[in-house]
Amino acid sequence: MGDREVDEQAEQERIKIPIRDKRKLHDDDGAAQQGGAVVGEPVVNEAAGTGEPDPAVADANAKAASYLEDLQRLKAEFDNYRKRTLKEQSRLVEMASAEIVAQLLGVVDHFGMAVAAATGSRSAAEGPEFESMLKGVEMVYGELKQVLQGAGLEIVEPKGEPFDPNVHQAVLQEEGDGSGQMVVEEVLRSGYLFKGSVLRPAMVKVTQDASGAVNARTAEEK
Repeated sequence: MGDREVDEQAEQERIKIPIRDKRKLHDDDGAAQQGGAVVGEPVVNEAAGTGEPDPAVADANAKAASYLEDLQRLKAEFDNYRKRTLKEQSRLVEMASAEIVAQLLGVVDHFGMAVAAATGSRSAAEGPEFESMLKGVEMVYGELKQVLQGAGLEIVEPKGEPFDPNVHQAVLQEEGDGSGQMVVEEVLRSGYLFKGSVLRPAMVKVTQDASGAVNARTAEEK
């Protein structure tokens, strides 16, 4: 084979190699980018040749909106459930605390009676040992009341105040002149509130002589 034939064969092989137009390649890439859906945005595609939204795309968007609405509703329901649960737990804790405090009221009463009896019967012959013991009992009594008050206990001492059946329990009544409303003349047993609610009503003696009871209380406070 001569040199001329070799050159002609090489030229023919070169002609067979496809040559692509670079401008066409760039145009194709741009069209592919424009045709792709952008992540995070609703797909709005038009049916070919009609100029109207594709029904399949519209259906997908409607389903997505429905799912979002369901998710938001479930979130709101869960938040309400969580709030109700926390409120119920707090109420149960308060009820348990109130029950324990109610059981300790008898101890508080006994401490008070012991201190009152010891103080009332005190005499010079008792000696320093008695005074020391009495002081210790008073300290324990005071600390017990302090702890209970810190937990939400509030004492009710309504002497001289108008009678209130919601927080007072009348066990004795003294006839007065009938000119005034019923008032508490004497507190026979202290009442208590726990976090604003009546834990034990005050046991009281009432009278209709309002002016006398109020004046007596004013004199004691002075």
